[in-house]
Amino acid sequence: MSESNLLGDYVRARRELVTPEQVGIPVSGVRRVPGLRREEVAMLAGISADYYLRLEQGRDRNPSAQVLESLARVLRLDDDATAYLLRLGADKPRRRRRRARKESVPASVAQLVATLPLPAYVEGRYFDVLAANALATALSPRLVAGANRLRDVFLDPAEQALHPDWESAAVGMVAGFRESVGTDTDDPRFIELVGELSLASPLFSRLWARHDVEACEGAAKHLDHPQVGGLRLHRERLGVGGASGQTLVVFHPDPGTDDADKLALLASAVSGLHPYAPAIEASGG
Repeated sequence: MSESNLLGDYVRARRELVTPEQVGIPVSGVRRVPGLRREEVAMLAGISADYYLRLEQGRDRNPSAQVLESLARVLRLDDDATAYLLRLGADKPRRRRRRARKESVPASVAQLVATLPLPAYVEGRYFDVLAANALATALSPRLVAGANRLRDVFLDPAEQALHPDWESAAVGMVAGFRESVGTDTDDPRFIELVGELSLASPLFSRLWARHDVEACEGAAKHLDHPQVGGLRLHRERLGVGGASGQTLVVFHPDPGTDDADKLALLASAVSGLHPYAPAIEASGG
Protein backbone atom coordinates (compact mmCIF):
# COMPACT_ATOMS: atom_id res chain seq x y z
CA MET A 1 0.00 0.00 0.00
CA SER A 2 1.36 3.39 -1.00
CA GLU A 3 0.61 6.00 1.65
CA SER A 4 0.53 8.73 -1.00
CA ASN A 5 -1.80 6.97 -3.46
CA LEU A 6 -4.61 5.43 -1.42
CA LEU A 7 -7.24 5.96 -4.12
CA GLY A 8 -5.14 4.41 -6.88
CA ASP A 9 -4.15 1.44 -4.73
CA TYR A 10 -7.75 0.82 -3.81
CA VAL A 11 -9.28 0.84 -7.29
CA ARG A 12 -6.43 -1.29 -8.63
CA ALA A 13 -6.89 -3.91 -5.89
CA ARG A 14 -10.64 -4.03 -6.41
CA ARG A 15 -10.27 -4.17 -10.21
CA GLU A 16 -8.18 -7.32 -9.86
CA LEU A 17 -11.01 -9.03 -7.92
CA VAL A 18 -13.73 -8.55 -10.56
CA THR A 19 -13.87 -11.13 -13.33
CA PRO A 20 -14.88 -10.29 -16.91
CA GLU A 21 -17.79 -12.74 -16.60
CA GLN A 22 -19.21 -10.77 -13.67
CA VAL A 23 -19.59 -7.66 -15.81
CA GLY A 24 -20.65 -9.40 -19.03
CA ILE A 25 -17.36 -9.24 -20.96
CA PRO A 26 -16.77 -12.34 -23.14
CA VAL A 27 -13.40 -14.01 -22.61
CA SER A 28 -11.32 -15.76 -25.24
CA GLY A 29 -7.76 -16.95 -24.88
CA VAL A 30 -5.43 -16.49 -21.93
CA ARG A 31 -5.58 -13.22 -19.99
CA ARG A 32 -2.30 -11.99 -18.51
CA VAL A 33 -3.82 -9.99 -15.67
CA PRO A 34 -6.19 -11.04 -12.89
CA GLY A 35 -9.60 -9.44 -12.94
CA LEU A 36 -10.46 -6.61 -15.30
CA ARG A 37 -8.07 -4.68 -17.51
CA ARG A 38 -7.79 -0.92 -16.97
CA GLU A 39 -9.37 -0.15 -20.33
CA GLU A 40 -12.31 -2.44 -19.50
CA VAL A 41 -12.98 -0.59 -16.26
CA ALA A 42 -12.75 2.74 -18.06
CA MET A 43 -15.14 1.64 -20.81
CA LEU A 44 -17.72 0.32 -18.34
CA ALA A 45 -17.45 3.44 -16.18
CA GLY A 46 -17.81 5.78 -19.14
CA ILE A 47 -14.43 7.50 -18.78
CA SER A 48 -11.33 7.51 -20.94
CA ALA A 49 -8.68 4.86 -20.45
CA ASP A 50 -6.04 7.58 -20.06
CA TYR A 51 -8.01 9.27 -17.29
CA TYR A 52 -8.50 5.99 -15.45
CA LEU A 53 -4.77 5.27 -15.74
CA ARG A 54 -4.02 8.67 -14.18
CA LEU A 55 -6.34 7.81 -11.28
CA GLU A 56 -4.60 4.50 -10.60
CA GLN A 57 -1.17 6.07 -10.81
CA GLY A 58 -2.11 8.91 -8.50
CA ARG A 59 -1.61 11.59 -11.16
CA ASP A 60 -5.21 12.79 -10.82
CA ARG A 61 -6.44 13.15 -7.26
CA ASN A 62 -9.68 15.07 -7.77
CA PRO A 63 -12.23 12.81 -9.46
CA SER A 64 -15.85 13.86 -9.27
CA ALA A 65 -18.34 11.98 -7.13
CA GLN A 66 -20.06 10.91 -10.36
CA VAL A 67 -16.85 9.26 -11.62
CA LEU A 68 -16.27 7.54 -8.30
CA GLU A 69 -19.84 6.24 -8.16
CA SER A 70 -19.46 4.89 -11.72
CA LEU A 71 -16.26 3.11 -10.67
CA ALA A 72 -18.01 1.73 -7.61
CA ARG A 73 -20.72 0.26 -9.84
CA VAL A 74 -18.19 -1.34 -12.19
CA LEU A 75 -16.10 -2.67 -9.32
CA ARG A 76 -19.22 -4.12 -7.67
CA LEU A 77 -18.69 -2.26 -4.40
CA ASP A 78 -21.30 -2.45 -1.66
CA ASP A 79 -22.48 0.57 0.31
CA ASP A 80 -19.61 0.48 2.84
CA ALA A 81 -16.97 0.12 0.15
CA THR A 82 -18.55 2.86 -1.97
CA ALA A 83 -18.57 5.25 0.98
CA TYR A 84 -14.90 4.43 1.57
CA LEU A 85 -14.07 5.10 -2.09
CA LEU A 86 -15.82 8.48 -1.91
CA ARG A 87 -13.81 9.37 1.20
CA LEU A 88 -10.59 8.49 -0.58
CA GLY A 89 -11.56 10.71 -3.50
CA ALA A 90 -12.26 13.60 -1.15
CA ASP A 91 -9.06 13.14 0.87
CA LYS A 92 -6.91 16.20 1.35
CA PRO A 93 -3.14 16.30 0.77
CA ARG A 94 -1.15 14.28 3.27
CA ARG A 95 -0.31 15.98 6.53
CA ARG A 96 3.10 15.77 8.11
CA ARG A 97 3.30 12.51 10.03
CA ARG A 98 1.93 12.87 13.52
CA ARG A 99 3.30 11.58 16.77
CA ALA A 100 1.55 8.57 18.24
CA ARG A 101 -1.55 9.48 20.24
CA LYS A 102 -2.40 7.40 23.27
CA GLU A 103 -6.07 6.53 23.47
CA SER A 104 -7.70 6.64 26.89
CA VAL A 105 -11.14 5.54 28.03
CA PRO A 106 -13.46 8.16 29.53
CA ALA A 107 -13.79 7.54 33.27
CA SER A 108 -17.56 7.14 33.08
CA VAL A 109 -17.22 4.50 30.36
CA ALA A 110 -14.63 2.60 32.40
CA GLN A 111 -17.08 2.61 35.31
CA LEU A 112 -19.84 1.33 33.05
CA VAL A 113 -17.68 -1.54 31.81
CA ALA A 114 -16.86 -2.40 35.41
CA THR A 115 -20.49 -2.66 36.45
CA LEU A 116 -21.91 -4.48 33.43
CA PRO A 117 -23.00 -8.07 34.31
CA LEU A 118 -21.91 -9.20 30.85
CA PRO A 119 -18.57 -9.61 29.05
CA ALA A 120 -17.64 -6.12 27.91
CA TYR A 121 -14.59 -4.25 26.67
CA VAL A 122 -13.68 -1.00 24.97
CA GLU A 123 -11.88 -1.17 21.64
CA GLY A 124 -9.88 1.68 20.13
CA ARG A 125 -9.66 2.83 16.56
CA TYR A 126 -6.83 0.43 15.79
CA PHE A 127 -8.54 -2.46 17.59
CA ASP A 128 -6.48 -2.04 20.76
CA VAL A 129 -8.24 -3.25 23.91
CA LEU A 130 -8.44 -0.15 26.12
CA ALA A 131 -10.52 -1.57 28.97
CA ALA A 132 -12.10 -4.92 29.80
CA ASN A 133 -14.04 -6.45 32.66
CA ALA A 134 -13.18 -9.77 34.26
CA LEU A 135 -15.99 -11.64 32.53
CA ALA A 136 -14.65 -10.54 29.13
CA THR A 137 -11.23 -11.86 30.15
CA ALA A 138 -12.87 -15.12 31.23
CA LEU A 139 -14.37 -15.35 27.75
CA SER A 140 -10.93 -14.83 26.21
CA PRO A 141 -7.72 -14.29 28.22
CA ARG A 142 -6.57 -12.00 25.40
CA LEU A 143 -9.34 -9.51 26.24
CA VAL A 144 -7.19 -7.40 28.56
CA ALA A 145 -6.10 -3.79 28.40
CA GLY A 146 -3.02 -3.42 26.22
CA ALA A 147 -3.85 -6.31 23.89
CA ASN A 148 -4.71 -5.85 20.22
CA ARG A 149 -7.53 -7.80 18.63
CA LEU A 150 -5.91 -7.99 15.19
CA ARG A 151 -2.60 -9.21 16.55
CA ASP A 152 -4.26 -11.86 18.70
CA VAL A 153 -6.54 -13.21 15.97
CA PHE A 154 -3.72 -13.50 13.45
CA LEU A 155 -0.80 -14.50 15.66
CA ASP A 156 -2.13 -16.26 18.78
CA PRO A 157 -3.08 -19.94 18.30
CA ALA A 158 -5.14 -19.93 21.52
CA GLU A 159 -7.30 -17.06 20.22
CA GLN A 160 -7.68 -18.83 16.87
CA ALA A 161 -8.83 -22.00 18.66
CA LEU A 162 -11.57 -19.98 20.37
CA HIS A 163 -13.20 -19.27 17.00
CA PRO A 164 -14.41 -22.40 15.13
CA ASP A 165 -13.97 -20.57 11.81
CA TRP A 166 -11.24 -18.13 12.71
CA GLU A 167 -10.17 -17.44 9.12
CA SER A 168 -13.67 -16.21 8.30
CA ALA A 169 -13.56 -14.03 11.41
CA ALA A 170 -10.18 -12.72 10.28
CA VAL A 171 -11.59 -11.66 6.90
CA GLY A 172 -14.27 -9.53 8.54
CA MET A 173 -11.83 -8.10 11.05
CA VAL A 174 -9.42 -6.86 8.37
CA ALA A 175 -12.27 -5.28 6.40
CA GLY A 176 -13.53 -3.61 9.57
CA PHE A 177 -10.04 -2.38 10.42
CA ARG A 178 -9.69 -0.67 7.05
CA GLU A 179 -13.10 0.93 7.54
CA SER A 180 -12.12 2.13 11.01
CA VAL A 181 -8.81 3.64 9.86
CA GLY A 182 -10.18 5.20 6.68
CA THR A 183 -7.68 7.61 5.14
CA ASP A 184 -5.85 8.29 8.40
CA THR A 185 -2.85 6.12 7.50
CA ASP A 186 -0.08 8.42 8.72
CA ASP A 187 -0.66 7.52 12.37
CA PRO A 188 2.41 5.70 13.77
CA ARG A 189 0.18 3.13 15.51
CA PHE A 190 -1.37 2.14 12.18
CA ILE A 191 2.00 1.93 10.45
CA GLU A 192 3.49 -0.19 13.21
CA LEU A 193 0.58 -2.61 13.35
CA VAL A 194 0.14 -3.16 9.62
CA GLY A 195 3.89 -3.56 9.16
CA GLU A 196 4.16 -6.12 11.94
CA LEU A 197 1.20 -8.21 10.79
CA SER A 198 2.18 -8.06 7.11
CA LEU A 199 5.54 -9.61 7.98
CA ALA A 200 4.30 -12.11 10.56
CA SER A 201 1.08 -13.36 8.94
CA PRO A 202 0.81 -14.35 5.26
CA LEU A 203 -2.98 -14.47 5.68
CA PHE A 204 -3.11 -10.89 6.92
CA SER A 205 -0.87 -9.79 4.06
CA ARG A 206 -3.18 -11.42 1.50
CA LEU A 207 -6.33 -10.02 3.04
CA TRP A 208 -4.88 -6.52 3.41
CA ALA A 209 -3.95 -6.51 -0.29
CA ARG A 210 -7.60 -7.10 -1.21
CA HIS A 211 -8.66 -3.70 0.20
CA ASP A 212 -11.96 -5.11 1.51
CA VAL A 213 -14.01 -2.59 3.50
CA GLU A 214 -16.88 -3.42 5.82
CA ALA A 215 -18.35 -1.60 8.80
CA CYS A 216 -18.04 -3.53 12.07
CA GLU A 217 -21.54 -4.22 13.33
CA GLY A 218 -23.32 -6.42 15.82
CA ALA A 219 -23.46 -10.11 15.00
CA ALA A 220 -23.94 -13.56 16.47
CA LYS A 221 -20.62 -15.07 17.51
CA HIS A 222 -19.90 -18.77 17.92
CA LEU A 223 -17.08 -19.58 20.32
CA ASP A 224 -15.46 -22.85 21.34
CA HIS A 225 -14.56 -22.09 24.95
CA PRO A 226 -12.00 -24.44 26.57
CA GLN A 227 -13.96 -24.56 29.85
CA VAL A 228 -17.65 -24.47 28.99
CA GLY A 229 -17.64 -25.67 25.39
CA GLY A 230 -19.64 -24.19 22.53
CA LEU A 231 -21.13 -20.74 23.09
CA ARG A 232 -23.42 -18.68 20.90
CA LEU A 233 -23.48 -15.05 21.98
CA HIS A 234 -24.72 -11.83 20.46
CA ARG A 235 -22.00 -9.21 20.05
CA GLU A 236 -23.14 -5.60 20.19
CA ARG A 237 -20.91 -2.71 19.15
CA LEU A 238 -21.78 0.74 20.49
CA GLY A 239 -19.93 3.96 19.74
CA VAL A 240 -18.44 5.71 22.77
CA GLY A 241 -19.59 9.32 22.88
CA GLY A 242 -16.83 11.88 23.32
CA ALA A 243 -14.10 9.40 22.37
CA SER A 244 -13.54 9.36 18.62
CA GLY A 245 -13.10 5.89 17.19
CA GLN A 246 -13.77 4.00 20.42
CA THR A 247 -16.35 1.22 20.61
CA LEU A 248 -17.98 -0.51 23.55
CA VAL A 249 -18.32 -4.22 22.76
CA VAL A 250 -20.77 -6.29 24.80
CA PHE A 251 -21.61 -10.00 24.54
CA HIS A 252 -24.94 -11.40 25.70
CA PRO A 253 -26.77 -14.74 25.32
CA ASP A 254 -30.39 -15.47 24.52
CA PRO A 255 -32.23 -15.73 27.86
CA GLY A 256 -33.11 -19.17 29.14
CA THR A 257 -30.67 -21.03 26.90
CA ASP A 258 -27.73 -23.32 27.55
CA ASP A 259 -25.55 -20.42 26.43
CA ALA A 260 -26.95 -18.26 29.24
CA ASP A 261 -26.24 -21.04 31.73
CA LYS A 262 -22.68 -21.44 30.47
CA LEU A 263 -22.04 -17.71 30.69
CA ALA A 264 -23.44 -17.66 34.24
CA LEU A 265 -21.06 -20.51 35.10
CA LEU A 266 -18.14 -18.47 33.80
CA ALA A 267 -19.32 -15.44 35.75
CA SER A 268 -19.59 -17.52 38.91
CA ALA A 269 -16.06 -18.82 38.48
CA VAL A 270 -14.75 -15.28 37.97
CA SER A 271 -16.54 -13.65 40.91
CA GLY A 272 -16.36 -16.48 43.40
CA LEU A 273 -19.44 -15.93 45.54
CA HIS A 274 -21.57 -13.65 43.38
CA PRO A 275 -22.02 -14.53 39.70
CA TYR A 276 -22.13 -10.91 38.54
CA ALA A 277 -19.61 -9.17 40.79
CA PRO A 278 -17.67 -6.90 38.38
CA ALA A 279 -13.97 -6.40 37.96
CA ILE A 280 -12.15 -4.00 35.65
CA GLU A 281 -8.85 -3.66 33.93
CA ALA A 282 -8.34 -0.45 32.03
CA SER A 283 -5.71 1.79 30.56
CA GLY A 284 -6.22 5.52 30.87
CA GLY A 285 -9.42 7.20 32.03
